[in-house]
Amino acid sequence: MRKILCLVAVLFATSTSLLSQQVTPLDSLQQLDAVHVDTKIPIDRKNSGKTVTVINSAQLEQNAGKSVAQVLNEVAGFELNGSQSNNGQTLGYYIRGGRNRQVLIVVDGVPINDASQIANDFDLRLLPVGTIDQIEVMKGASSVLYGSGAATAVISITTKKASSKRFALHTTTVFGTDRSTEEDRYGVNALTNSLHASGTLGSFFYQASVNHKYTNGMSAIAAPKGQPLFDEDVFNNFNSRINLGVHISPKIKMSQFVAFSKLQAGFDDFGYLDANYQNETEQFRTGGHFEWKYRKGKYVFNDNYSLLKRTISSSFPAKYESKTYTFDNYLQHHLLKGVNVVLGLQGNFSKMNSFTIPFGTSQFSQDVNEATANFNFFDPYVNALYISDFGLTVSAGGRLNLHSLYGNHFVYQLNPSYRLDFNSYALKFLGSYSTAYITPSLFQIYDPIYGNENLNPEENTTLEGGLEFSKGKKFRVSMVYFTRKVENYVDFITIDPDNFVSQYQNISETFEASGVEVELVAAVGKKWNTSANYTYTNPEERFALRIPEHKVNVSLNYEPDEKTNFNVSFQQLSEREDSFFNSTTFENETITLESYHVFGFFASRQVTKNIQLFLGLDNLLDTEFEELYRYQTRGRNVRLGFTLTI
Repeated sequence: MRKILCLVAVLFATSTSLLSQQVTPLDSLQQLDAVHVDTKIPIDRKNSGKTVTVINSAQLEQNAGKSVAQVLNEVAGFELNGSQSNNGQTLGYYIRGGRNRQVLIVVDGVPINDASQIANDFDLRLLPVGTIDQIEVMKGASSVLYGSGAATAVISITTKKASSKRFALHTTTVFGTDRSTEEDRYGVNALTNSLHASGTLGSFFYQASVNHKYTNGMSAIAAPKGQPLFDEDVFNNFNSRINLGVHISPKIKMSQFVAFSKLQAGFDDFGYLDANYQNETEQFRTGGHFEWKYRKGKYVFNDNYSLLKRTISSSFPAKYESKTYTFDNYLQHHLLKGVNVVLGLQGNFSKMNSFTIPFGTSQFSQDVNEATANFNFFDPYVNALYISDFGLTVSAGGRLNLHSLYGNHFVYQLNPSYRLDFNSYALKFLGSYSTAYITPSLFQIYDPIYGNENLNPEENTTLEGGLEFSKGKKFRVSMVYFTRKVENYVDFITIDPDNFVSQYQNISETFEASGVEVELVAAVGKKWNTSANYTYTNPEERFALRIPEHKVNVSLNYEPDEKTNFNVSFQQLSEREDSFFNSTTFENETITLESYHVFGFFASRQVTKNIQLFLGLDNLLDTEFEELYRYQTRGRNVRLGFTLTI
């Protein structure tokens, strides 16, 4: 705790120094003052009772060639384990002491998931940075507005919009290396291409995008010291999307999209041996958006259908298939002065199939059938937002989950904040008490070996309190303390260790996690801006695997003129605990992963009206570290590319 207080003191001291200088907001900071994810109503940040993090299009451009997970890994409170490993590495979403199933991914207003995954989560590797316009991140229990799974964070992703021109084209090409610290060569083993075409023809608008990423420089598993490097594991990801829409009138618009993704990721044997295994995932998505604005509000309907097929080629081959349809429609109404109400209904239909090869045979056999492995739910919800003219803002609401397997479940939230304005400065006090639920996944319920049809939903409660000090759009520093309680936790329990019998079960104990998140965003003069964050996380010991107690991110940006940009980034993680299966003793053992820090560098130059060149250097000092025990991590790597805008 002493380290936390020292860091907070340093940040506030820095803020005093920065405010004594002339401060000018840059474009990348101006967009930070409009948020949506915390209320489903676009409001000024000063009226928000949450510390929402916004990653805008300018920041995403600086991360061309990186993955969405690498970008999100710099957000306060986030540890996306695997984001700095081989590109095919499975991702772990460790946020506020939670796990994957407690994080909800929302794309264009619709929660998306993979019903065949153990955690019912969505694989961020299927979303390329090139399709995204903006990312909003809100931490804390948010099931009132977003439903099951929104326990530790909501990651709301907005894809690029159609241009108002008749035709516009934006392309990005990135050549890069793909090496670990153990590799001496700097060959071109990474290629990323992105193309986005769009336009508006009278009342009609259209979009089409194609994205491709290929890497072939790193092995998933690190070879033992002194032995030759393992063979590279190929990562190949292709995405395409078409969206067509029409403005029926100035107040009514609708659109429909179709998207296809194919991901191929090589991986090695879990016994830390080199292997030629592969995960191949194909996903088809379609959905739409309808919006009708009227004098006192608007009505919105968003939906998404996903068909996903996953094939695992390994010593334990398997096939999975999931079908998910989700809709969310809500009425946003201005009730009276200062009061807005969101009244909505969300629904989900999920089903899965799985296939394995029984021992002694060579053909796949179906062991989970969608006729049995399916569920649906309908969630009516309401949330009211009150914004006073004297600094008080209150957001409060509730949701009733009507589940086909688990009956009814009610969640609620209360989020007050109070802002004091003096001269050009503002001090905001914020707090929230919110509840969330996570329904067990179809895999946890119906898997023939590990499934348990008697599982109950997991319940989460989050209490937050903090403050934010700001100067308009120019400067912001915030500190939030959170404590989170988990009941009915679904865990993987070994029932009979002698016969290797395990099952998913609810745990009767109550678990807690707490922590502090500090964020600083500022522009200094006309050429400099910086952002920094610090996270302290204190989870229960059994949930502390791979979660750093302390994590720091710093980014410093310099724009000598309107055509040139330089950025230096820094990240430091403290020691973490990891575990591995000892094939000799047949037991899980715990090991401490050492602390580490990495630097990054980015530079760009607008050479013509339509062409921009850029250079990125990741892990500048070629620091050797581990995210997961015995797995490769990325060493010094180069990204060199250009964007063409027409």
